[in-house]
Amino acid sequence: MYSNIDDLISSKERKVLITGAAGNLGRLISKTLASIGYELILVDFESEEFYKLIEEIKSQSEVEIEYFFCDLEIESERDQLILNIKRKYSEINCLINNAAFVGTRNLDGWNVPFEEQSIKTWRRCFEVNLTTPFHLSQSLTPIMSKAKNPTIINVGSIYGHYAPDWNLYEGTEINNIAAYAGSKGGLIQMTKWLSTTLAPKIRVNAISPGGILRNQSKDFIVKYSSKVPLQRMAKEQDLMGAFIFLATDMSLYITGQTIKVDGGWGIS
Repeated sequence: MYSNIDDLISSKERKVLITGAAGNLGRLISKTLASIGYELILVDFESEEFYKLIEEIKSQSEVEIEYFFCDLEIESERDQLILNIKRKYSEINCLINNAAFVGTRNLDGWNVPFEEQSIKTWRRCFEVNLTTPFHLSQSLTPIMSKAKNPTIINVGSIYGHYAPDWNLYEGTEINNIAAYAGSKGGLIQMTKWLSTTLAPKIRVNAISPGGILRNQSKDFIVKYSSKVPLQRMAKEQDLMGAFIFLATDMSLYITGQTIKVDGGWGIS
């Protein structure tokens, strides 16, 4: 029985595993969940940014922090990560599959027209965006099942729901990649599949962000914003309420759902 909203939100003595923790979105998810008491298990490549994040959180909160370096694209590294986690933890309350393969403009076969997008980069994208969430969810289910009110949160995308408007990309260096859309669409369907498979013990939901403002060209920002009822691109901060909601006991009767944090992009 909860006496007030603080009791619903408080996550003291609960543990959350966050993949892609050192990325733009992962950093804020980590800091936000630390602020409500979650003990953090952070996963990403070894980098200066990752070390910086850990020090920042330590300076801002008193929660326990553990971190693991892992290239999630490599199955053997994921196997070792899972083994290390199971050795250290008997319970995990929350798994956030946030890591994503987004490529770079210079990656061969990626930021190019459809006819030139390569099978190699398609496979790499699916390995991180879809196979990794499956692998971690499957492997960590035994210890999550022992925890209090366990929950899995997958990070999708509006392009897992909708086709691209190619007018947005005309005259820009940005492209819309088939593998990214396909993998995110698969992740959203897997969220539904897992929700019935792991019920009633583990809840499984997803959050699908709209376009996030990240140094895009002015022309792209203006065109994108004109299609959004709230008339702007998203900021990472706009997503934090949804993460708190799904990661806490505020959402105990919600599973199999995807919250679209897109400023209304998909309503028309």
